[in-house]
Amino acid sequence: DALRLLVFASAFSLLEWTRGHILTGFPWNLPGEAWRAGSAPSQAAAVVGAYGLTWITLAIAAAPAVWRDGRSGRIAVGSAFAGLVLLYAGGAARLALDRPATPQAATLVRIVQADVPQSIKWDAASFQDIVGRYVDLTSRPYQGRPADLVIWPEGALPAAINDYLVPGSWVRQAIVDALQPGQRLLIGGYRYEGPADKPVYYNSLVALRRDADDIVLVGVYDKHRLVPFGEYLPMDGVLTALGVRSMAHLSDSFASGPRPAPLRIGSDLLVQPLICYESLFPRLARPDPAVRALVNVSNDAWFGVTSGPLQHLNLASYRAIETGKPIIRATPTGVSAMIDAHGRVVGGARLNLGQAGVIDVALPPEFSGTLFSSLGHWPYFLIMGASLLASRQVRARKIPRTGGQKINKKS
Repeated sequence: DALRLLVFASAFSLLEWTRGHILTGFPWNLPGEAWRAGSAPSQAAAVVGAYGLTWITLAIAAAPAVWRDGRSGRIAVGSAFAGLVLLYAGGAARLALDRPATPQAATLVRIVQADVPQSIKWDAASFQDIVGRYVDLTSRPYQGRPADLVIWPEGALPAAINDYLVPGSWVRQAIVDALQPGQRLLIGGYRYEGPADKPVYYNSLVALRRDADDIVLVGVYDKHRLVPFGEYLPMDGVLTALGVRSMAHLSDSFASGPRPAPLRIGSDLLVQPLICYESLFPRLARPDPAVRALVNVSNDAWFGVTSGPLQHLNLASYRAIETGKPIIRATPTGVSAMIDAHGRVVGGARLNLGQAGVIDVALPPEFSGTLFSSLGHWPYFLIMGASLLASRQVRARKIPRTGGQKINKKS
């Protein structure tokens, strides 16, 4: 009946929560994120987050299974239908009525997608060509005012940031020549710290600014949530001894950076970086209210020509809905896009799989805040708490009560 339906939705969504939090977690394609980001139903994530929307989606989808359970089953199906209508109506109203709290001066952004396949990226003979692709796209003439901010994706250049940005290097000079005076550039890549015989590596996003005839370092963000078996080996000592490190083709693991914090790349611009699959985690994307936008750089070239990059775009877009902040998304082979605060790709501001080019677009407005950005997962926890009470009711029904009277047995 209806109570069992609630218990099912709660148990399923609790398993999804566990999948997203055990060890480092891998919350890929939550049921609540099956709705196209930017659609009317997806807007519920601004209130209850992706996990709360997962519970709602599961409850609605499972409702037809209890149709034959008498009156309570029909009530459950009717309630699910009403919930579906509310998802669409409420979401449509939010899309139509939600407006930015205050007007904002336009920040112009150039997103660079060089379409460098993973198969050639680490070929030493291709390094100069890869650098050339990025600087040529970066220096393309503008139709109007030059961009304030240029974004290169995760792992844009296949070398350590420390090495190719060393003063006097030809790569550094090429980057200087590609930028306009005062322009800021965000580059994703790896860097190292510590002694030469035992360096510590980070997957990072560095912010640079061109001043006069050189570039200066503005800030650094180090990836906090690393991909297990891709960027680090869990229980390193034990699994290395078992040969797992060699099977996973891992040499040196990345070190985890501090918990995500905003990156100030100018007196007028504070952004929240999310590197690669950090964009899957709602908690990591809840930024300081002063943050103007989320910046998601990702190397989705690993997926090849599959649905993976399209899925990742949809999942990352949910962080815009939850936080009320636009997302600037840059990848080497697609899909790169500018996403507004409702999770929609801004018209035309998209480069698909296999495309090389730039996106020149104004940063969309942010909104004053969402319920999720204020309360986080508490609405979801309240839903789960109510469902737990329902499960106790279901259990109580199955236990016959004797009222303390002794039950006689016939021999």
